[in-house]
Amino acid sequence: MYESKTEQLLPLHQFIGRVGRSMALAVGIIAVALGVGTFGYHSFGSLPWVDAFLNASMILGGMGPVDKLETAPAKLFASFYALFSGIIFIALMGVVLAPAFHRMIHRFHIEDEAAKKRSKQA
Repeated sequence: MYESKTEQLLPLHQFIGRVGRSMALAVGIIAVALGVGTFGYHSFGSLPWVDAFLNASMILGGMGPVDKLETAPAKLFASFYALFSGIIFIALMGVVLAPAFHRMIHRFHIEDEAAKKRSKQA
């Protein structure tokens, strides 16, 4: 997926494409997670679709629930969905930041190799 440390640094336009693919993957993961939450709040919490979407969005965004849930299954779903949302947030940060972090580390390796070659020649 990424070039090894012995390969050249990816050209900027290809790097931007890589970032775009990572962002698209992140948006897809968010859409699936939001769909799961909306369906769960609708099914377990007996909320209308729009309210279920609102609650799922607020939990996934880290803001907290909007509607009070009355039944035990709804409360359990909300608890597990909140934990799931926290894990998704951490995973998305990895997906989104990976291309930039890899590029930075790769650049350090290239500079380190160039410095080693210069010191051997001297």
